[in-house]
Amino acid sequence: MDIQDERRPLLEAESGHPSPTGLIAEQDAYLSKVKNGKLYLATFAAVLGPLSFGFVLGYSSPAIPELMNDANARLRLNEDQASWFGSIVTVGAAVGGLLGGWMVEKIGRKLSLMLCALPFVFGFTIIIAAQNVFMLYVGRVLTGLASGVTSLVVPLYISETAHERVRGLLGSCVQLMVVLGIMGVYLAGMFMDWRWLAICCSVPPTLLMVSMYFMPETPRYLLFHGKRQEAEDALRYLRGPDAPVEWECARIEDACGEQGSSFRLSDLKDPGIYKPLMVGVMLMAFQQMTGINAIMFYAQNIFEQAHFQVPRALASSSHRPSVPLAS
Repeated sequence: MDIQDERRPLLEAESGHPSPTGLIAEQDAYLSKVKNGKLYLATFAAVLGPLSFGFVLGYSSPAIPELMNDANARLRLNEDQASWFGSIVTVGAAVGGLLGGWMVEKIGRKLSLMLCALPFVFGFTIIIAAQNVFMLYVGRVLTGLASGVTSLVVPLYISETAHERVRGLLGSCVQLMVVLGIMGVYLAGMFMDWRWLAICCSVPPTLLMVSMYFMPETPRYLLFHGKRQEAEDALRYLRGPDAPVEWECARIEDACGEQGSSFRLSDLKDPGIYKPLMVGVMLMAFQQMTGINAIMFYAQNIFEQAHFQVPRALASSSHRPSVPLAS
């Protein structure tokens, strides 16, 4: 080995490809011209979905005690029915997760988000107009279906529209909005009866459907389907008029080309696949085994059965307005 070989960088770029240092410099130059205002707007529109998801998760907690004491015998829940009212949302969510995976590939991320708002709105509308327990169940299943789609599509939409500097920050907004939705419906439940609460819960998904109409499809989805001009237009909207979006388009196209073939069951023999998959599945399983969903669904019942003392100021809010409906 001569002196020239010893001085050659260990990570020397292959011919025709820029070095890692060069890529970082190009990326910094590109991001210096990016404006994030429209990106934040698109993210806000998308996270109305997780906010609605949080409303769905928390809705049963304040609603069940009222429904168990409802004056209408056809709506009054017994203990078994109350249990189903809280938990049946997970059935819809399981179906929604599978449906969402198909939708994002067939009709795109944007349209999937717009369409998932419909079962949110229809589900809460059925709950508002419910005349029997079966209608309550149907409403919960529909809102669960929308929640399952939302939990898959929104993180994907944000990750494909955000650039490297803010992707982690904006991605964390998904779980933040879910938690805010749960807390919001708990607080609203102290001052509203279950019908008015359902009306309030239908507002965010309505705004989601309207606002997403004005947002772009993700550039990655457009480029994957050969729509380069539309992808550049989407990037100009998200990055601002001064950003040289052709550079980012080229990077996304390269990434799409490196995706490789579709998944096969034989791929699970690869330790690089099955080990992280097992870790992820076990983490999710242990999280569910903590019983957190049961606490979210039945929080008010749990505190009441624990003889938790409610402050008088809050107890006075039990005289809530109700929605008059013809029986």
